[in-house]
Amino acid sequence: MITIATLKDVTALEKLINSAYRGKTSMQGWTTEATLLSGKRITEDELSEIIKNKDNTILKFTKESIIIACVLLVNKGNKLYLGMLTVSPELQNSGIGKKLLQESEAHALSLSLPKIVMTVISIREELIAWYNRHGFVDTGMREPFPLNDTDAIISKQSLEFVVLEKIL
Repeated sequence: MITIATLKDVTALEKLINSAYRGKTSMQGWTTEATLLSGKRITEDELSEIIKNKDNTILKFTKESIIIACVLLVNKGNKLYLGMLTVSPELQNSGIGKKLLQESEAHALSLSLPKIVMTVISIREELIAWYNRHGFVDTGMREPFPLNDTDAIISKQSLEFVVLEKIL
């Protein structure tokens, strides 16, 4: 079931997101950043601030009362920004990410937003290809990779973001 996350979901979301992006558990899935970055992907405080902002929506995918996936959606006025699409590492490749993408598109349309944009680390070719297969295209724009207080780059390659978009 896909519903909107609330502040009571912060602890579970933090555990899920960090387990899918960083550390040993993330290596079970194909969306890991553990070979590129160390440190936490997000903190509970950051998630709380995200949820409190009225322009943000975190959709959570729950199975048997456990949050197994989520996605951040940000109303940017003329477009919807999609970020932090997360599926529990052991459940990746089961169609859950695709369902969250579809729900994200419905959310954008409900807000009368004509497109969805996102950023993906440029060297994550397999992830970019997955988004391409789901209708997202490279805009040609690049953004610098920002570091937060908990990030440490361990990649030998320089990191930047590719900006992808999907017209709805």
